[in-house]
Amino acid sequence: MDEQLVDRIYESGFVPELWPAVLDELAQIAEARGGLLFAAKSKVLSWTASASLQRNMAWFAKTDLLTRGQRGSRLCAAHHAGFLTEHDIYADPNKELGSDPFYYEALWPAGLGWGVATAIPLPTGETLYLNLERDRVRGPVESAIVHQLDKLRPHLARSALMSARLQMERARAASEALALIGLPALVLDERGKVLSANHLIEALASYVHWRAHDRVSLKDRAADQLLRDAIVKIDLGSRAGVRSFPARDADADALMVAHVVPIRLSARDIFLHCTAVLVLTPVTLPQAPPVELGQSLFDLTPAEARVARSLASCKTVEEIASDGGVSPNTIRTHVRGVLEKTGCSRQVEVVALLTGIAPLGA
Repeated sequence: MDEQLVDRIYESGFVPELWPAVLDELAQIAEARGGLLFAAKSKVLSWTASASLQRNMAWFAKTDLLTRGQRGSRLCAAHHAGFLTEHDIYADPNKELGSDPFYYEALWPAGLGWGVATAIPLPTGETLYLNLERDRVRGPVESAIVHQLDKLRPHLARSALMSARLQMERARAASEALALIGLPALVLDERGKVLSANHLIEALASYVHWRAHDRVSLKDRAADQLLRDAIVKIDLGSRAGVRSFPARDADADALMVAHVVPIRLSARDIFLHCTAVLVLTPVTLPQAPPVELGQSLFDLTPAEARVARSLASCKTVEEIASDGGVSPNTIRTHVRGVLEKTGCSRQVEVVALLTGIAPLGA
């Protein structure tokens, strides 16, 4: 066994950017074109690949071939702690592969068609797949090569589990760090599953409803829908920034501001699909917040933020128009923008919301 390769496998558990090179080394053992590594649960959630298969994997991740194709499901159904080839999971590969869309839609058009793969269940509920794809003309992967890869499989599984646990610890640390500055927070994946929550948000029983299977919802139905919409947009690759909106308690008497903060790029990992952090900012002392705070919390334009602050200072539309030297209709247009972005339906709700927001650290 190549001890240096084993070291690189474990190193990749800490530095995911190293996986493509490791996949290339595994592909050399299998005499394959390249390797694929992806986490999935009914769909591909995150992935990496050898440079030679990057384009193929990017296309595959956008399709529904994970569910329509048979190889992945057969691989999982085998419950085998090792690598398997087509001859292990198909009774007659020469006949059956032609009816599997994973082969005739994805592999064969790319000149691929034989491979060896393993499935590793993760503690987060997803399955990690490691596929080494060989050119079709090369023929099936030999048993001697499978035996070589099986020796490495325990190290691959431990590296994956180690990385998943490391990412879970990072999620926990992120939520606890927010607790240290007094902010109730939790970390969510792309399906709205809670990966970590701090004790402050766990105590907000009047705002947050804890559900089965690590799910959570906001008791304010309007706010909960805004939360779902924000998570979906992040998972679809939207470049929208932080989304902020008011969240009322179960009795609709008290207010907090919910912030959905996206987790992107290097903050995400192959083994754990963190999507967003939900932070609840307490509404506390009555005061008109600074214009800059109104802008950052609710994505208001500068003009909308100034109008919002004036409303919070108990000024009328006519007074705001007079102070700014503009028409009341212009101010009403800004007020409509403020209502829409804060999720309020009346000006009095905007005033109640804004006069209760304390700047962080106040």
